[in-house]
Amino acid sequence: MSSADPSVLPPGQLASLAAFAAKGAARWRPGLGADGAGALHSEVFASSSEAAGAAAALALALDDWRHAPRGEGAEAEDRRSVLWVQTREAARLTGRPFRAGLPQDVQARLIHVLADKAGDALFALEEGLRCRDLAFVIGEIAGNPRALDFTASRRLSLAAEKHRVPLFLVRLDATADLSAARMRWRVASTASPPPRWNAQAPGAPRWQAELFRARSHAPGEWLLGEGGKGALVAARLPGETDALAGALARGWAAGLRDRTAPQRA
Repeated sequence: MSSADPSVLPPGQLASLAAFAAKGAARWRPGLGADGAGALHSEVFASSSEAAGAAAALALALDDWRHAPRGEGAEAEDRRSVLWVQTREAARLTGRPFRAGLPQDVQARLIHVLADKAGDALFALEEGLRCRDLAFVIGEIAGNPRALDFTASRRLSLAAEKHRVPLFLVRLDATADLSAARMRWRVASTASPPPRWNAQAPGAPRWQAELFRARSHAPGEWLLGEGGKGALVAARLPGETDALAGALARGWAAGLRDRTAPQRA
């Protein structure tokens, strides 16, 4: 005879299971670059109808860069350049980077490349990742071009990991196809917090960001924004933690349900 169905758990045991599962799931947070836990190949999916993709990608890149530990004997200030690669279609949809509007520590070191086709942009991105004189690389590609297949994304990941140069690739109006990216985000602009002194002034930028795939982090949603001195701050969406714990607990219970005792003769 078979054992009793293990998916029927007492409420207390189910709550403990949810707490254990949630505790064991590493969560993303700003400042992971200081621990060496930042991803070296990230994708950011966004609509071309707003500038959320490039802005969020730059905010994530700057957060990892500013928190990255400085090796022994390194200069006090990281003077490396930043590479920004766009296809012409991406530039037509969202515009080119406005140098004067970028953070001051990026303005003078930006290298902008405009590529005719996605294949040319991928070549420029991979060559940039092989250059250790770059702090990080940002790319913008529209849609799902044939050139950006899994093999191409794998080449980018290997180059980024070998040379330790992070890549943040913005996918405009694209579907989440097969990719080797270590982190994959969906971002959209959201309402800015009210300005402190002038209610008529524009607020600081803020995005709703969903981390839907990551190798070493649990999925989740955050409100990303700009804090003091340009630092990236993240707030969890209300109820998101409970939802994650419940989902993990249901997964554990489903796994237990599938495990049945061997039949006796």
